[in-house]
Amino acid sequence: MQFTISIPEALPEMTVKELLEDYFLIPRKIRHFLRTKKHVRVNGEIVHWQETIGPKDYIELIFDAEDYPEKEILLGQADLVEELYQDEHFIIVNKPEGMKTHGNEPTEVALLNHVSAYVGQTCYVVHRLDMETSGAVLFAKNPFVLPILNRLLEDKRISREYLALCQGTFTETDFTLRDRIGRHRHDRRKRVVDPRKGQEAVTHVQALESNRKTSLVRCQLETGRTHQIRVHLSHQGHPIIGDPLYHQMPAPRLMLHAQTLRLTHPFTLEEICVSATSDTFDTFLKKRKSLDKIQTFRV
Repeated sequence: MQFTISIPEALPEMTVKELLEDYFLIPRKIRHFLRTKKHVRVNGEIVHWQETIGPKDYIELIFDAEDYPEKEILLGQADLVEELYQDEHFIIVNKPEGMKTHGNEPTEVALLNHVSAYVGQTCYVVHRLDMETSGAVLFAKNPFVLPILNRLLEDKRISREYLALCQGTFTETDFTLRDRIGRHRHDRRKRVVDPRKGQEAVTHVQALESNRKTSLVRCQLETGRTHQIRVHLSHQGHPIIGDPLYHQMPAPRLMLHAQTLRLTHPFTLEEICVSATSDTFDTFLKKRKSLDKIQTFRV
């Protein structure tokens, strides 16, 4: 792999060593290979790692196979992928409901396999959606950018907004759920609110519209626990319609959709924002509106 990255105007000056270690998060062993093989160039020249690099400079990085051994996976069907954004480092796609983000076994084919076939190389999961959930998912296209995207996710600099249709109505239009989430003691598939042993979980909720039976809400994740939105809303007495684990009201699917994904590109500092649609989600909402009087809240 070989990359040429221009240093954007908004990035402060730093040494080559700081750029590789603190910003690009390149592991120590690989940084050693880059140094000994002289596989780092700034503006086309080999430089000392304590030299300063800043805006308008560009850095070239060459990685050998031993730096990042290629991980081979089964390739899926490229025609099943709906691309929302792509560049040489990552791709965002619209996951359909009923498909896993990644398989649990090497022989299991999931969205990751389809995306890898679409891109033409092995890709890497940055975050996942439950099998029943549709919407925007981010994949790294190389192992170099993967830890950088993982850090953005951990630092809450990747914003994810969901639409959810849930049971009942709310007394507030904007609120935040902070119940800690842990594993269910008797069902390994499920998660529960666990104030003592659970992990921190924060979901910001905004009520968009409601009728006498259901409410459409927008949820923004601050953390990314398994089933977080599903557990938080269910614990409040507002389970998501069609949820096979936490609710029994019939629906054609789990009515949860990852509508929007935003991030700042780590190399260009460009703001990336994509929106995903779902035909089954939208069709169900339209049918609901035609049958019931809908109250829309001002947001």
